[in-house]
Amino acid sequence: QVQLVESGGGLVQAGGSLRLSCAASGTFFSIGTMGWYRQAPGKQREVVAIVTDNGSTNYADSVKGRFTASRDNAKNTVYLQGNGLKPEDTAVYYCNAKVRQIAYYAYYTDYWGQGAQVTVSS
Repeated sequence: QVQLVESGGGLVQAGGSLRLSCAASGTFFSIGTMGWYRQAPGKQREVVAIVTDNGSTNYADSVKGRFTASRDNAKNTVYLQGNGLKPEDTAVYYCNAKVRQIAYYAYYTDYWGQGAQVTVSS
């Protein structure tokens, strides 16, 4: 089994910063792409940032220039640094990891973190 445990989140004033972490643990062969998603009340879950296993990143247009995603492969951890936060960034943030559990079987399973509430006050 694989677990993703998130930390960080909380209440931040507009213009402030926040850092989220997500650590994967359990038994597996490797982790592929990791990423961050968010879901605001009444809205669908949307992608925020994706980090490939070699560190390449992609961001949603709404967070480009303000958010930075990174990962530490030695720690099986992905991070999300958010700067210049806006009230519209308020949401529950979920980390995602595509995990390859068996060496000889190139199949990846999606795992999700428990979610971290981020609230940005104006």
